[in-house]
Parts: sequence; C-alpha cells; structure tokens
Amino acid sequence: MKKKLVSVLLASAMVLSLAACGVKAPETPASTAAPAASTEETKTEEAKTEEPAEAPAEVIKLTMAEVNPLDTIVGMTDQKFVEEVEALSGGSIKIDLQAGGVLGSENDVLDTMLGEGGTIDLSRISAFALTPYGGEKSKLLSLPYTFVSRDHFWNFATSDLAQEFLLEPSENGSKVRGLFYGEEGFRHFFTRSEITDISSLKGMKIRVSNDPVMNGLVEGLGASATVVAFGELYQALQTGVVDAAEQPIANYKANGFQEVAPYMILDGHTLGAIQVIITDAAWNKLSEEQQNVLIEAGKVASEYNRQISEEKENEVLEALKAEGTTIIEVTDVTPWQEAVKPVVEENTKGLEDLYQKIVDMK
Repeated sequence: MKKKLVSVLLASAMVLSLAACGVKAPETPASTAAPAASTEETKTEEAKTEEPAEAPAEVIKLTMAEVNPLDTIVGMTDQKFVEEVEALSGGSIKIDLQAGGVLGSENDVLDTMLGEGGTIDLSRISAFALTPYGGEKSKLLSLPYTFVSRDHFWNFATSDLAQEFLLEPSENGSKVRGLFYGEEGFRHFFTRSEITDISSLKGMKIRVSNDPVMNGLVEGLGASATVVAFGELYQALQTGVVDAAEQPIANYKANGFQEVAPYMILDGHTLGAIQVIITDAAWNKLSEEQQNVLIEAGKVASEYNRQISEEKENEVLEALKAEGTTIIEVTDVTPWQEAVKPVVEENTKGLEDLYQKIVDMK
C-alpha cells in the first residue's frame, strides 16, 4: 500500500515538473483535421461552378421581303444590309430575308406592312411604290428624265433632303419609314416585237405597276398602260397579254424576260431609285442603340449598292448582247422628254420648288 502511494506521488511530481519546463502534451496530428477543411473547400468550389450562367440577351427577329432574286443588284444590297445588321448588333438582331417575291408583289408587301399584321417588318421597294401610301415627295424621284446620271441621283441620296423624303410616310401616318436609298440602274422598255425608236411603242400594251406616274409616262408615249402583277409578268409577256414592260437591265435578265421579250431600247426614262423601309411597329420595339445599328448598316449597304450597281449592270448588258438580245441605243432623248412633259407638270404641282432642288443637284 505504501509502495503504491509512493508511485502515485512520484508520477504526479514528474507531470508538474514537465509543465514547469514548458513541455506540452502531444497534439492531434494535422492529418486528422485536413479532410474536413478539404471537403469544405471542395463544396465552395462546386458551388461556384454550379452558379447559373448569365442569361443571353433577347434576339429580335425581323422578316424582310424582296420581290427580286438574290443575285440582282437589289438582292445583293439586301444581303449586305442583313449581314451588317447582324454583325453590328452582335447577333441580337437577325433578319430573315425572303426574296424572289415569295411574300408577294411590292404592293402586296406594302399592304401587309401597313395593315400592321406583323408578318413583314422590312422590305426593299421602288421609291415610287410609296406614292399612294403617303410618299407624295417620293414620286418626284420617279418622274421621267429627272436624273441625268447616276452621280446626279447620288448627290440627292446622300443629301439632307433625302432624309426628309425617307421619313415622310411615317410623318404622314402611313406607319412605315425609310432607312436608306440605293439604285438599280436606269429603267428601259423591252418588247416582244422588234422596235427601232419611240414611235414603235405607239399602240402597245405596256405593263405598269398601279402608279399614276408610270401610267402617265406610258400614255404620253402613245401606248396603253396595263396593270399586271410583277410575279405574273413573264407569263403575260409570253402569252401576249402585254406587248412590253420596263425594268432595270439587271432585273430584266435575272427574271428571264429576255426569253419572251428579246428587244430592249435604252431610253433610261427613270433611274430605279430604291429604298429599304421598316414598319413603325418594328422600329419602336428596338432600343435606341438597335435603331442606330439599322441606320449604320443602311449606310454601309447604300455605299455597297453604289459600288456594285453600274459594274453589275454593265456585266449583264454584255451578257445579254452575247446571248442574242437586241439592244437599241437612244442617241437623242429629246423626243422622249417632250412626249412626257405633261406627266412631269401634273405630278409636280405644289412641289415645283422641291422638284427644282432635285433637278439642280446634277
């Protein structure tokens, strides 16, 4: 018993002695605590990885109509515009370009756009097509022999006056607005039977769109204006419903009209002024930044149109000649100008000063 008591006292004395010297009892190995810390870090990393990605910006999709094929001057211009819009918007605006008249004639397209059905948002149209839809000023661009050259037209198209014309339909309540101008070359008459000069057109049934300026032009030449939808024109020429029509050179070939009307007289009665328009409904759903994208893309497409139009037209003209199409040159347009003076005077009433500004831009 005494021995046990002595042993206990000695052990206690040793512990107190070690404590006094600063010696600590053995700690739990770090490896036993590490897994808990590692597991916690892993959970944190997993939480970071599993955070949802930022939602992509909403893509606005617009539908665009084109009555001509994509390989025409206007079709190529449309494609340039569509590409620029997507690039400048970073893909936030995509345009579905429906070409070849699948959405109808220009008048059909305009009726759809003005009816606010929402199925067509943009379209490339002839400038004069807006005349019955609040584009009173636009008809000045289609008056015969107004533009004496391409440069004359582009002096107008790049002026402040052009912007006034583009916005006129919207300001008049027609619910569409123009974005930019372009051109598809001078328009010429082509016929089923041989022609030599202005007198050959007398008595012919000449296809026109339903437009007062074109009606007046054809009647001034002593012919009969006959309204035919563009999509039906090839068959109308083939079957003799009409004897002649008029189009820019590139469109004439692209639509195969030389197959059924192989005579073209280069009178250049009108420069084919075009514009791309958008509905007010589509325009208003765009942010200011996106609206600016369309404006900037329009500037690029307009300049591209200016670069390719004459070059493309010359290429097509040479191809037509090589294929056997009869091309008749007009060396003196004076008789043509005299014949259509009444239609010019009639359609400039009240707009004489404005029209003179355009004439003086040559």
